[in-house]
Amino acid sequence: MRPSGDVLWPRVVAMTALGGDELHPCRPRLIVLRGNSASGKSTVAQALRARYGRGLAIISQDMVRRDILKERDLPGGVNIDLLDLMARHSLEHGFHVVVEGILYVAHYGDMLTRLVDDHRETAHCYYFDVPFATTLERHTTKPIADVVGEADLRRWWRPRDLLPNGVERLIDEHSGIEHSVVRILNDCGLVTREPRV
Repeated sequence: MRPSGDVLWPRVVAMTALGGDELHPCRPRLIVLRGNSASGKSTVAQALRARYGRGLAIISQDMVRRDILKERDLPGGVNIDLLDLMARHSLEHGFHVVVEGILYVAHYGDMLTRLVDDHRETAHCYYFDVPFATTLERHTTKPIADVVGEADLRRWWRPRDLLPNGVERLIDEHSGIEHSVVRILNDCGLVTREPRV
């Protein structure tokens, strides 16, 4: 059973996120990073964590679907509800949450729309709008480049597979990692001088 929206209201004391009785500096933020393979989503998610530090959870589609469940990316897959549950649970316990992955609208759109709608604060959604040629070039630097080839990338490719209602802001191929991280942290009000350790 999917939790209702009321579980997304943060606890006043986020003991899990902060490792003690320290008050959470702000209500949990929901950040969604979507785009094609090798568009920069995972890199930016990790850079957000490195910049912000403790208290920011990364819910990765690849980790849940491929590593935990070893499940194919199909409509109605088990990973869809598990991603939703993990994001909601983390938000409830005071974590800022980054949900990241290809996350096709046809498979994940309904879940993401509900998650965004149920979150009582503003959700910040971004789509990495990067040309295929650029993703192919970036893919060659990945550890899985010798296993996953150009034919796979072409099969997975979806141009501008945007969520409905214009909720996503575009990040193009000209936005470097640092620029993207600063932009997202500023948009979310999560700019910090030093990472939380």
